[in-house]
Amino acid sequence: MPDLSTLIQPDRGQPARTIHLIDAKGFDAWLATQPPRHRTAAQAQKLSTSAFSSAILPGDGAEDWSVATVVANVERLTPWCLAKLAETLPEGTYRVDGREPGRALHGWLTAQYKFDRYKKKDDKAQGPRVLLTGDPAKMEEALRLANVTFKLRDRINTGANDMGPADLEAAAAELAREYGATLSVVKGKELEKGYGMLWAVGKAAGEGREPRLIELEWGNPAHPRIAIIGKGVVFDSGGLDIKPAAGMRLMKKDMGGAAHALALAELVMQHRLPVRLHMLVPAVENSISGEAFRPGDVMISRKGLSVENSNTDAEGRLILGDALTKAGESNPELVFDFATLTGAARVALGADLQALFTNDDTLATELLAAAETETDPMWRMPLYEPYKDALKSDVADLVNAAEGPFGGAITAALFLKEFAPDKAQWAHLDIFCWNGASKPGRPKGAEAVSLRATWKVLKDRYAG
Repeated sequence: MPDLSTLIQPDRGQPARTIHLIDAKGFDAWLATQPPRHRTAAQAQKLSTSAFSSAILPGDGAEDWSVATVVANVERLTPWCLAKLAETLPEGTYRVDGREPGRALHGWLTAQYKFDRYKKKDDKAQGPRVLLTGDPAKMEEALRLANVTFKLRDRINTGANDMGPADLEAAAAELAREYGATLSVVKGKELEKGYGMLWAVGKAAGEGREPRLIELEWGNPAHPRIAIIGKGVVFDSGGLDIKPAAGMRLMKKDMGGAAHALALAELVMQHRLPVRLHMLVPAVENSISGEAFRPGDVMISRKGLSVENSNTDAEGRLILGDALTKAGESNPELVFDFATLTGAARVALGADLQALFTNDDTLATELLAAAETETDPMWRMPLYEPYKDALKSDVADLVNAAEGPFGGAITAALFLKEFAPDKAQWAHLDIFCWNGASKPGRPKGAEAVSLRATWKVLKDRYAG
C-alpha cells in the first residue's frame, strides 16, 4: 500500500498548480469572464457542465498552467468531485483556488488506489498527484479513512487462495496487536456444539481452511458496548446447491462484510471512541466435499433454535445467526452487521445503493442522514413480519431460505432478526462492495460501501 501521507500535504505556501472549481449553474457566466485563450482552451477540451468535466488553462509561459473543473455545487463538495483529476492530471502538486477541498480529499486519495499484488512491477508508473490543504484535522481524518478503505479493498480483491479463514484471523490479530485489543478464536470441531450453524457451513473446507469465529474486544468495559459483525465467507461455491460458473466468478468477495467490520473496528480504535467494542467475524469457506452440509440437514443454532437447511447457498445468514447470538450475550446497545447477503437486494436496489434493515426508527434516521451527508447511499428496506411465514419448516423451528423468488432480501433479514439481540438497536446492511466498472475515485473491483455512513453515526453518538 502506498504512503498516503504523500498524496495530501499541509499547505505552507509551497509552489503548486491551481485547480479552479466552477459551479455548474454559473458555468456560462464564468466562461464569459475568461480571457480568449482560456475560452479557446475550454472549447478545444470540451469543458462543459457534464460530470467531472475539466480543462487545462494556459498561462503566460509553457509551464505556467492551471486546471478548471466543473462541480455540481461549489458550496457542497462531494467526496468524488476532484477524483477524476487525481486520476488524470500529470504528477505534481495542486491547490484548490480559494477554498478547502474538505470531503473531496477522500476521493483524491482513493482515486490513486491500485491493486497490484499479483502484477509485475511497473517501473514507468506515474508519480503521485499531491493535493494541499490548510485544514490539518480534515487531512488527518481523510488519511485514516482512506487507509482503512485501501486495506478493505485489498482484502476483497485478494484471491481466495490468499484470503482464507486463517488470513482473516491474521488481519484481526494484527489489529489487536496494534491497538491493544484482545483476540479470541474458536475454530474447527470446537465450533460443533456451541455454533452449530457456523460449523455446518464451514466443515467441508478441509485442513488449513477450518471455520472459525474470530472475536476482538477493545475499550473500557464501563463504556457503552457496541458490536460490529461481518460475514466472512472467503469463497462461496454455493455448497451442494452449487452456483453456476457465472455466479461463482466473483465469490472471493463474499467476505466483504468481514472486510467492512475490520475497517470500521479499526476506525473506532484509531479514534479511541469511548465504547466497549466487540467485533465478530464468522469465517468460513462454503465448499464441497464429503463433509459438506446437505439440503434437509437440521442444525442446532447457538440460540437453541433448530434450522432446516433448505438451500446450502443461503449460508451467510447461518454463520451470521450464530455470531449475532454470541454478540447478544454481552448485552450491546448497538449492533451493526455487514454482509454480501442476497442477490435479491441487488435486483431491488442495484450495485450502488445498499440495503438497510433495522429494528429501530431512530437508528434508521441517523443512518440515512449520514448516508446523505457522506454521499454513501443506502435505502431502508422493511422487516415485513408477515413474510416470516415463508421461513416455517415442517421439521424444525425454521428454514434458512424461503421458497420462491419473491422478497429474498427481506426474508433473509427476518431470519437474522430471529438471532439479533432483542434489546439492542440493530442494523443489518446487505451490501455489494464491488464496482463492475471504474468511476472516479472508485476503480473497478472491491469497494467500501456504507463504511463512511456507519462511521459518522458512531462518531456523532460517541465522540462527544
